Amino acid sequence: VWVAIDPATKLLLAIDVGERTLATAQRFVHHVTQVLAPDCAPLFLTDGFRAYLTALLTHFGHWMQPPRRQAKGPMPEPRWMPLPQVLYAQVVKTTRRRRLVQISRRVVFGTLEAVEQVLASYGWQINTAFIERVNLTVRQHVAAVGRRVMTLCKHAAGLRQQLAPYHTYYNF
Repeated sequence: VWVAIDPATKLLLAIDVGERTLATAQRFVHHVTQVLAPDCAPLFLTDGFRAYLTALLTHFGHWMQPPRRQAKGPMPEPRWMPLPQVLYAQVVKTTRRRRLVQISRRVVFGTLEAVEQVLASYGWQINTAFIERVNLTVRQHVAAVGRRVMTLCKHAAGLRQQLAPYHTYYNF
């Protein structure tokens, strides 16, 4: 289950179902961008899944021609770069034998100062606690997502049907 929230307003922006692949990440980021204002480039905080980088870059990127570093020779290839206002940080958790041993935080797009400035206005730091709390709430309220339950959902479409009323209920 893929979930995106706005931690300031506690609104559930998008909820989707799918494998942990690049295609699903791009589809999910597309859902999130449809909910946001057209000129909005928010701060994204995620786990260390690499597909988020490509998915965010696809929706919040542009082509940039790097400057030439030498007088002769071919021009460097254009690069797909993030928009300057996009901020993206990751929380990477390292586990050994099913125990959490290390948490590292890294800024992928933007600067650490810019990310901390946005988070400082709310008194927060780089973490994924909000989304982890929402994931637990979803598991408790939607039977097909819970662990060790008798209710099973055999297809993603059926799970989406169960999550749609919860999405509305949560935001109400």
